[in-house]
Amino acid sequence: MAETFELEIFRYRPEEESEPTFQTYEVPYREDWVVLDAMNHIKDEIDGSLSYRWSCQMGVCGSCGMMVNGVPKLTCAAFLKDYHPKKIRVEPLNGFPVERDLISDMDDFMTKLQEVKPYIIRKEGEEKSLEEGEYLQSPAELAHYKQYSMCINCLLCYAACPVYAIDSSFVGPAAIALGQRYNMDSRDQGRDQRQEVIASHEGIWECTFVGECSVVCPKDVDPAAAIQRAKVSSTVDWFKEVLIPWGRRK
Repeated sequence: MAETFELEIFRYRPEEESEPTFQTYEVPYREDWVVLDAMNHIKDEIDGSLSYRWSCQMGVCGSCGMMVNGVPKLTCAAFLKDYHPKKIRVEPLNGFPVERDLISDMDDFMTKLQEVKPYIIRKEGEEKSLEEGEYLQSPAELAHYKQYSMCINCLLCYAACPVYAIDSSFVGPAAIALGQRYNMDSRDQGRDQRQEVIASHEGIWECTFVGECSVVCPKDVDPAAAIQRAKVSSTVDWFKEVLIPWGRRK
């Protein structure tokens, strides 16, 4: 007989249940399968009612993030062989309301992402027309922020963050890192606008630098480092305001 293993999956169907439950499925074991493959087998062959998000299956879209044995993972990159023969438990990402089964409500993150204005802002009157061409950058200027631009919005960092777990008002690792990415972009002039959110009490100063956000990041964005860099630059701003009030921040 073909080898099998068990997948224990978080279930919550609000039209049927008042509380979440766990359901165990027996699925084939294959060394080249990832957790998402096993879940797709369940969906296609065993229980079509199972609900979860996924898209590219290549670690690019970030939509298949879930808790795998208590650790935030992209299920398209979590191989069964790393857990076999033990049972695998799959749950929705920590810290977010559950809509159904493994599908979480991401509205809180999307609101915070918009608040940090993750796009290039130019001062009024200093924008280039299309005829003038691009805003050119040197390779060194690109390298300055490139790491923080690799975020795929998978939200594993939020699920791993102990601060967000107890205080959802925290802007959070990914949103701050993306805001910092544009603050460090030589083409951008919108840092002062972002500072209202990034340097607020709910922003960088809530972070206790545990660093789990960077540990679980599948793209090595290192949001913890982005937050610490934002703290340094915000502290410099404060000293400039106090010691050189006539100079203003540049």
